[in-house]
Amino acid sequence: MSFLEDMAGKEIGSMTNSSNPLVASVMQLINSQPGGLSGLVQRFHEKGLGGLVSSWVGTGQNLPVAADQLEHVLGSERVRALAAQAGIPPEIASAHLAQLLPMIVDKLTPNGQLPATGSSLEAGLGMRKDLGKTGTDT
Repeated sequence: MSFLEDMAGKEIGSMTNSSNPLVASVMQLINSQPGGLSGLVQRFHEKGLGGLVSSWVGTGQNLPVAADQLEHVLGSERVRALAAQAGIPPEIASAHLAQLLPMIVDKLTPNGQLPATGSSLEAGLGMRKDLGKTGTDT
């Protein structure tokens, strides 16, 4: 079973264990942003994708994001760095990020609101600690 097929059949909870290096890298990405999760959301707004990221924060359905849109917001250097941390090629990292980031942002904003500044780290660490293995070993 491929990584994406495995992810499609699981909730975010089963993906956020530290055994998934890309998820750990995404959490690090969010928390390293100036302003944390709020800062990342702001970057999407600044790059013209505010409606997209707002769907992830809100309580409705998450709109999909394309890999090239993520590279536009995050920068190709950041995507390459995340790929290197996860030990996968950048193009695969972009595709996985397009699947993971909406779900992670959605889980970090369960009431449709951004958490208070600084609390996304605690929320993310708690989420990773409480949730099971990913089953994404290749």
